[in-house]
Amino acid sequence: MAKVHLELSDVGMTFPTPKGPFCALQNINLKIAKGEFVSLIGHSGCGKSTVLNIVAGLHQATQGGVLLNGKEVDAPGPERAVVFQNHSLLPWLSTYQNVELAVRQVFGRSRSRAEMRDWILHNLELVQMGHALDKRPSEISGGMKQRVGIARALAMEPEVLLMDEPFGALDALTRAHLQDSLMDIQATLGNTVIMITHDVDEAVLLSDRVVMMTNGPSASIGEILDVGIERPRDRLALAEDRRYNDCRTAVLRFLYEKHKKVEPLAPRRKASAEPTAKAGSA
Repeated sequence: MAKVHLELSDVGMTFPTPKGPFCALQNINLKIAKGEFVSLIGHSGCGKSTVLNIVAGLHQATQGGVLLNGKEVDAPGPERAVVFQNHSLLPWLSTYQNVELAVRQVFGRSRSRAEMRDWILHNLELVQMGHALDKRPSEISGGMKQRVGIARALAMEPEVLLMDEPFGALDALTRAHLQDSLMDIQATLGNTVIMITHDVDEAVLLSDRVVMMTNGPSASIGEILDVGIERPRDRLALAEDRRYNDCRTAVLRFLYEKHKKVEPLAPRRKASAEPTAKAGSA
């Protein structure tokens, strides 16, 4: 493995509750190389978002910690940018202004206005949103909003891009287009990416490694799959690729087995109750 860029060492997280301490995570150990794309996948409640929030500096681990370039992560910072499933754009600002806000916060003292404008336009062009500079969020589609959210994150020049189910609310075609765009952008910029997903195909298509989480509480890393498929990747060609299908099967098998193990522990439900989650859901 290349030099470690980001390391989670013995990370644990316990939350206080009215019924006493709740252990969400325990013994999370993961080393990520610079420029690596890692996906986190697992069933609901397995602590995927908690891991991401700890790396982002939004939560402080109650055990262990995170190192970025050998320095402890204990607060949010511009070297780590987050893209959420909800784009979180400010509705009263235009596409350009939403990205400008982040750029001014990071580069307001180090770049001229002209340099910042060029940088904003460059990042909007990266996500193919240069044509909608003056549009407000209410005037563009869901996929376009996500593109702007990604542009805003990239414009901060983060070393690590953290993505929490960024395409989960989009239709299949828009999702596929954004996945392809993300692969192109990451190939160009070489950012380290950690992405939460509940989509097995998305995890295998985009990732260098897929980290599979055990069920909570006290969730940990169950298995790590090295995808090992060369880049660039073509989704149509991969549909007939044995390696791709073997990886997909391995992740599905893990998720199915983990679900099967917890199923007998669940209380019996009436016929009107909601069905149990399918294997592969987050």
